[in-house]
Amino acid sequence: MTTAEPRLFVTGATGHLGRLVIAALLKRVPAGTIVAGVRSLESDGAKDLRARGVTLRIADYARPETLADAFRGIDRLLLISSSEIGRRVAQHRNVIEAARQSGLSRIAYTSLLRADTSPLALADEHRRTEDALKASGLSFTVLRNGWYTENYAASIAPALTHGAFLGCAGQGRIASAARADYAEAAAVVLTTDGHDGRLYELAGDDAYTLDEFAMAVSALSGKTVVYRNLAEAEFKAALVGAGLPEDFAALLADSDTAAAKGGLNDTSRQLSGLIGRPTTPYRTTITETITGLAARG
Repeated sequence: MTTAEPRLFVTGATGHLGRLVIAALLKRVPAGTIVAGVRSLESDGAKDLRARGVTLRIADYARPETLADAFRGIDRLLLISSSEIGRRVAQHRNVIEAARQSGLSRIAYTSLLRADTSPLALADEHRRTEDALKASGLSFTVLRNGWYTENYAASIAPALTHGAFLGCAGQGRIASAARADYAEAAAVVLTTDGHDGRLYELAGDDAYTLDEFAMAVSALSGKTVVYRNLAEAEFKAALVGAGLPEDFAALLADSDTAAAKGGLNDTSRQLSGLIGRPTTPYRTTITETITGLAARG
């Protein structure tokens, strides 16, 4: 590592998105320039990162005292939004304040597609975090991530079992992309210049309805799967009946309702422009999911 190479920090580095961001960074920069923020140094995810040559530091959103030390000597920081819905704003402000005090040169934040106008209930905490970034005086980049195709792929297994894919998105079109596509975009922003003050609306190149998604599952699996469009309350009840916590079920049902209003669609192709290639087709993610299910028996 040379002194000219910026040190890069990824918060939530053992999460689904964080692991993929680290993997994308390792293709671009030496492992010695990457610092991973984790809540435990002994988790399997943390041990895997250490084995790949990545530096580990404790960085807990809810424990501000861990953040100042974690960001010491860091040049560019990726703040991956907290998974603790309802507590995100306070936790994100902890990170932003510690970043401001550390004197780092740039912070990037994973927000939500069109957070300023989105009908999704999730958008409120993202809007407030974006406001905190604007007020911080830091140089920042906002990555407004759209839906991950994996969010719907997670329902493929029960859909194959019951022959039905449930939702309440109506004929709303969803421009999702693979989680790895968004991770690559974050890696690009962290490792290249020209992103200060930029706000990227990130989504997949192609959009689909859940009816089309179910037809693709059926065609690619060889099993009949139909889409059943429910009322929001019915969909939430079905999710709770399947064992999901009520708050999470409500969030998923709200997101589908917002998709019916266009909240998860976007035609700007800023994601593929940022990563320099087409986004991963949703049918590819469906195929990979079905293959994985078959391998597990």
